[in-house]
Amino acid sequence: MTAMTTPAPSPEIEPATRTGAQLVVDTLGALGVECVFGYPGGAIMPVYDALPQGSTRHILVRHEQAAAFAADAYGRATGRAGVCLATSGPGATNLITGIANAYLDSVPMVAITGQVAQPMMGTDAFQETDIFGMTMPIVKHSIIIRRPEDIPAMLAEAFAIAEGGRPGPVLVDLPKDVQQAQCDNPGKRLPKADVLPSPSQESIAEAEKLIAASQRPLFYLGGGIGRSNASEMVRRIVDESGIPAVATLQGLGVLPPEHPAMLGMLGMHGHRAANMAVQESDLLIVVGARFDDRATGKLAEFAPHASVVHIDVDAAELGKLRFAHAAVCGNLKASLAAIDFARGDIQPWTDRIMADRTAYAPRYDAPGNGIYAPAMLKALSERVGDDFVAACDVGQHQMWVAQHCRFSRPQAHLTSGGLGAMGYGLPAAIGAKLAEPEKEVFAICGDGGFQMNIQELATLRRYQIPVKIVLLDNAMLGLVRQWQELFFAGNYSEVDLSDNPDFVEVANAFGIEAFGIERREEVDGAIDRLMAARGPILAHVRIDPEENVWPLVPPGKSNAEMMEKRNET
Repeated sequence: MTAMTTPAPSPEIEPATRTGAQLVVDTLGALGVECVFGYPGGAIMPVYDALPQGSTRHILVRHEQAAAFAADAYGRATGRAGVCLATSGPGATNLITGIANAYLDSVPMVAITGQVAQPMMGTDAFQETDIFGMTMPIVKHSIIIRRPEDIPAMLAEAFAIAEGGRPGPVLVDLPKDVQQAQCDNPGKRLPKADVLPSPSQESIAEAEKLIAASQRPLFYLGGGIGRSNASEMVRRIVDESGIPAVATLQGLGVLPPEHPAMLGMLGMHGHRAANMAVQESDLLIVVGARFDDRATGKLAEFAPHASVVHIDVDAAELGKLRFAHAAVCGNLKASLAAIDFARGDIQPWTDRIMADRTAYAPRYDAPGNGIYAPAMLKALSERVGDDFVAACDVGQHQMWVAQHCRFSRPQAHLTSGGLGAMGYGLPAAIGAKLAEPEKEVFAICGDGGFQMNIQELATLRRYQIPVKIVLLDNAMLGLVRQWQELFFAGNYSEVDLSDNPDFVEVANAFGIEAFGIERREEVDGAIDRLMAARGPILAHVRIDPEENVWPLVPPGKSNAEMMEKRNET
């Protein structure tokens, strides 16, 4: 007689009763979340207990800030909300910088934090902080989930809000007792489809009228283009209209630098041809940008002759800093598709500003035998080609990347724009590489910012994530030193990093391949070695501590008052 056995339950049939923590994991899987970045602790431990039974991969970072930065980059690269997990108290507060970074750069993110049990909330319990209140100014929306049966619907709502409209971070605070409580399985919930408003016919008509009458029009391309996946549409419009373009820091990559209409980045460290074209234009067609102060310089003197067509999904940006003569609010692609960009004869204008582009093109023939960082970064990006992705820390190297690297799309340029957060580069590169494993992802770091999240070398090693690190070491907080030189009478206060460790030895201690260079003739071989590496690798590049970023618009000045490198021949 054959023994009777109980058949295993079908994997498609979920138990009728689930804990809140299991519902979190179930819902992440149902929403298609492939990986999350996090660090466990007491108040989020039930979720970590359930994670191994789910389909979502967890990446253990070595600091919660890195989890938020990695999730941020994942969101920038994919357009889907990156997810980070942390416990209550210090775990949650360590996420704040990364949440603020995503908020200021309009990046979709869902941050899930553990919280003390509801009966303990408000009692100053161990590791209790009011993360809901603390993050209120830097999130698109906040949720405290009070009942386990609400988890699927509320998580689905969090993702829909984070990814819809103008993207941004959403905080989900999850008390420990809600994670532990059981309830009848409410079933999976998927986010509601986000319906964006269509632009008004009146605004479209006014935009077309201004474009047709303009003699010196200029596209002003911002980060909203990449966030809405409208780059191809914008390229087609630029090609068909022949209207030249400038880009913000976040708008780089919409047009590659070699595009015949592209004048480069505008703003404090923008290209001279771009800044001068803005100052002389009679119409700015602003697409997905917000007139950030680093782009405009002295706002009262910015583009003094120009009317403005402002196209954006967020009505709050229209007219906030600069009056919009035509304020086109709605889905960016729908708005662009609705506008006829037909214009009059602008050939004299395009001939003149394109001549400026040639005349003011950057030079790479710096004297000496040392490594000239702009030349190395330009060569690196061009050698890698369309697969090149750069995740930058903040400082001089960040501006050199923006000025001199070639980006084939906005998602290839990952940089902390609005917040300017040092320490972003390495964890962002981790998030980007996991989002797009087929791309060549480089963390471009300075010696200051690199040490703020240097512990993430351990994350690279654990998962063998093949990120290539280019560490530009001038033994200085370079951008602060430059400002102290130019605007604080050379009072170099607390910028000396000459006691840096040997970064090659540090990387080796983490189990990461590393090498150093300091002479110009070593650059080509270093690029070859970086490109050939199959695993994580670090190139320690020593550069001149006195090298500055040029051009530079001084604080309080207009973009027409750019400072240039002294004694340049």
